[in-house]
Amino acid sequence: MIKKDIIDIFKVKPDSKVRLKDHETSWAQTDEFKAAGKKMVKERANEILQKSVEELAECQQLLYADDRYALLMVFQAMDGAGKDGTIKHVMSGVNPQGCQVFSFKKPSAEELDHNFLWRYMKSLPERGRIGIFNRSYYEDVLVVKVHQDVLEQQKLPDGKHGKAFWEARYEDINAFERHLVRNGTIVLKFFLNVSKKEQKRRFMDRLERPEKNWKFSLADMKERGFWDDYTDAYEKAISATSTKWAPWYIVPADDKWAMRAIVADIVTSTLRDLELKFPEMNEEQRKLLEQARKSLEQE
Repeated sequence: MIKKDIIDIFKVKPDSKVRLKDHETSWAQTDEFKAAGKKMVKERANEILQKSVEELAECQQLLYADDRYALLMVFQAMDGAGKDGTIKHVMSGVNPQGCQVFSFKKPSAEELDHNFLWRYMKSLPERGRIGIFNRSYYEDVLVVKVHQDVLEQQKLPDGKHGKAFWEARYEDINAFERHLVRNGTIVLKFFLNVSKKEQKRRFMDRLERPEKNWKFSLADMKERGFWDDYTDAYEKAISATSTKWAPWYIVPADDKWAMRAIVADIVTSTLRDLELKFPEMNEEQRKLLEQARKSLEQE
């Protein structure tokens, strides 16, 4: 388990102003880590990941049996940050029947005929299950904000799309998440914080290795040109929507092994703190179980 004071480095406090340049993107988060050295920190991170994967499998079973809560994990990041790989490694031990991953692409005509949250509401996890949004409703205050021509497709009433418009969307998101939490859905939001330098290295790797060519997208290259615009959009969105009930975690993403260990630890710690338990049998149920046991023994 990662120490709480370390996790607090990544957790965005409510009402704080986020500046991504103040958040380290590599494994070297503290003087203690630097003194220990990369090799030792990496070994420890791998141990934490393995232990968390095992514990998450147990927590998932309890989550389903307890049947009071659901878990929604939201992943947002610049292209190439490692969302897919993080989801794959962190969730590698869970039962696929209790976990759903949704990747939201360009909205359909039907979805555009509803409010911007509608298509995400349809994909929320039910009680006892884990839902993962690989990109989410935050795209409507990120990519839509960077490329505001997209707003024309959303068929909104006439009006200006300035500061007040985006603040209203942040309010809608906060209210939406508060409603979820009040009704038993735990919301964890992860921004995987990759540096522009590391993104370039990963893009080059995809270009230079034939087995990774399929991962390269010209669209990703185009979006890289809007890096500063996306940085500004993320800073404003995270600042406005990291709340006590649905916090954001800014996770360093330049070293995948560190990123995966941090996410895995946060998820398992959150579920552990719910004090989930298996249902207790009442006296009548115990009698029925005893009858069933005797019936089987007599066969």
